[in-house]
Amino acid sequence: MQTASSALPPGYGQIEPMPIPGHIDPVPVPRAAVTRADGRIDLLGLSKDDLRLALETSQLEPKQAKLRAKQLFHWIYNRGVTDFALMTDIAKTMQPWLANRFAISRPEVIEQQVSTDGTRKWLLRSPDAQDYEMVFIPDADRGTLCVSSQVGCTLNCRFCHTGTMRLVRNLTPAEIVGQVMLARDSLGEWPSQPEGRMLTNIVMMGMGEPLYNFDNVRDALKLVMDGDGLALSKRRITLSTSGVVPMMARAGEEIGVNLAVSLHAVTKEVRDEIVPLNRKYGIEELLQACADYPGANNARRITFEYVMLKDKNDSDAEAHELVRLLRKYKLPAKVNLIPFNPWPGAPYDTSTPERVRAFSNIVFEAGISAPVRTPRGRDIDAACGQLKTASAKKSRAELDRQAEEKLAALG
Repeated sequence: MQTASSALPPGYGQIEPMPIPGHIDPVPVPRAAVTRADGRIDLLGLSKDDLRLALETSQLEPKQAKLRAKQLFHWIYNRGVTDFALMTDIAKTMQPWLANRFAISRPEVIEQQVSTDGTRKWLLRSPDAQDYEMVFIPDADRGTLCVSSQVGCTLNCRFCHTGTMRLVRNLTPAEIVGQVMLARDSLGEWPSQPEGRMLTNIVMMGMGEPLYNFDNVRDALKLVMDGDGLALSKRRITLSTSGVVPMMARAGEEIGVNLAVSLHAVTKEVRDEIVPLNRKYGIEELLQACADYPGANNARRITFEYVMLKDKNDSDAEAHELVRLLRKYKLPAKVNLIPFNPWPGAPYDTSTPERVRAFSNIVFEAGISAPVRTPRGRDIDAACGQLKTASAKKSRAELDRQAEEKLAALG
């Protein structure tokens, strides 16, 4: 595992090291604002308290700082404004003072692609020259933004192209919420409003494992859910994890969004192979953590993601075992069956449509919803498991070596 702190440009600030999975007490103090190369402080990603602290640090009187922080929060997160001169309830004499000291940024867009099915993918670049991606998936009744939480990934799930990347670093709260802001810009959906918008849902299913970047993901999603800002209901946000068991309860308590679990197998042998994290947190331990997840009920079911791999995890026997496990732990569950999205060098094949339907029927007949997800954005490598900014192909031996390195780092 490596970080990019040594490669940061002057003034960009230090990136915090990866948190060790486990019970880590958050430090209840505002975050330090990030200083840009031009010396100004970037306000994107800051909460009301962070904004107030940034203003006070710039010698604004505390009472004035509290008022201005509330105004700035509204303009940044509710109206989507990046120009202080457009903030009409802030005195014109105050606007230049703000502009000289602060900035409101967006992620740099390197490339935007649009699929034949309407899916959009953005390649973004951070000030320290790290690339990451986000995807918007429009449907008739909803629009879902797939948000990344890390540059690269540490998990090396064998069916996932993103998993072949080395982990570089965590994304900051600004870089996470900035993806939502950029999508809103692109869709013309400012100011925030509860009805009639295209971007209705967010899934933390892009690059990276969100629970290995817990604090930053939590802080970013709190901004997204704030009723005075982006105002997206927690019921419309889903956090996906490959099974970082020690962090799951905290995610339920401190974030409270819907939970999705990348299960993909029902036996230790198969899951150890395709989701190596299973060697640290096994299926039974994972399902117990799901049963204990705060707020899970029949109205807020846990989604289990299950990628269909030919002759690997798609038999009738495995479908019946999936039903048995979900019943054993009395889980309010929905199973998303995902046809494998192939990529160059992938070690697996896609299950046949007939096999997927047979698997789905067994789960449905047990009274558990098991829809087959329609692949989206395949032609631009925007489908599930395909996000990967580096185009270099790696040999199977190289992937195996990386997997062992990552497992060693996990302990």
